[in-house]
Amino acid sequence: MIDLNNPQPLYRQVAADIRAKIISGELVAGDRIGSQQELTKTYNVSPITVKKAVAELIREGVLFSRVGKGIYVAAPQKRVDFSKTQTIGFVLRDLNSPFFSRILMSVERAVSDNHFNLLLANSTDRPDIEDEQVRHFLNLGVSGIIIASMSHHYSATPLIRQISYDNYPVVVVSYIEDEDICFIGTDHETGGYLATEHLINCGYRRIGYINGEAGNLVGELRYKGFKRALSDHGLNYRQEDVYRLQHCGEAYDYQSGYEIGDQYLKQTSRAAALFIYNDLAALGFQRAVLDAGLKVPEDVAIVGFDDIKRGVTAPVPLTTIHQPTDEIGQLAVQTLIAKINHQPVKTRQILKPWLIVRQSCGMQKQNKPE
Repeated sequence: MIDLNNPQPLYRQVAADIRAKIISGELVAGDRIGSQQELTKTYNVSPITVKKAVAELIREGVLFSRVGKGIYVAAPQKRVDFSKTQTIGFVLRDLNSPFFSRILMSVERAVSDNHFNLLLANSTDRPDIEDEQVRHFLNLGVSGIIIASMSHHYSATPLIRQISYDNYPVVVVSYIEDEDICFIGTDHETGGYLATEHLINCGYRRIGYINGEAGNLVGELRYKGFKRALSDHGLNYRQEDVYRLQHCGEAYDYQSGYEIGDQYLKQTSRAAALFIYNDLAALGFQRAVLDAGLKVPEDVAIVGFDDIKRGVTAPVPLTTIHQPTDEIGQLAVQTLIAKINHQPVKTRQILKPWLIVRQSCGMQKQNKPE
């Protein structure tokens, strides 16, 4: 139903609820769902909201209207039936994501190696479209779906929960809190611990952290590892050395990191080293302090998280925490195929990250996972 705390527009919530009822079988082709006036009362929203929701669903061919009689569920449109082929759908919110695009490359290789086909849906950084794309894949009859959401709602949507309960093969490769939804990802807390401990081993005693934006649970997990490392080594952190990105979305992380760099420069007393939530923000921060005439790592040491390609070619190559994107992609495909073949799988598979040492931390040596 309608959630007033959900940032998704109300008309999209109404449309999503109607679609979910159709997918679940609660509504079938030919069923009358009511008039616009009746739907206004059902959802307790304005007539304009209902009109926009219905117009969207009619445009998609999900509903049709009979003048003077009401609104009805349309018969499914004929389309290519992928249920007769071995096809996997991949829902990715942003093709330009330097992290998730690497998982996609791994998925593409694994899908090809297993003689499956791959269909890709890019939701153009709009979380409200992700469920629609999942429904589209379901209607096409794909064998299973991999989801890489960048939404900061870390619980499964009603649709994902429903198809999981129905044993439809689905694997999530973006962080999700639900213990009963199949998830493959990184141990973010351990990554935060490794980054901070490395700075401690480099000799730094005043270490700060740049967290993700408010509501970013992945940033909080890395923050937890940061604090645990300091505590284990007998160090305290200062609240004035903990910053938070101000803009929501990976597309803004570089700019947010630059802005925090400006904020850092204005402090008369500053941390000598910083662990930064992700590489994009770390690169923005590095650019800001370099523009101001500081040196990295001589004036401030930096460790990022993700190991994106831009970190290698940065003005000062970035020490970072490597997320095993190749393994995540391969394991996602293997797990999904096992689910397609009705084989038992682990619900949550958490992979260990490792440290990549470059010049930005002040210590150069080779590190490989054990």
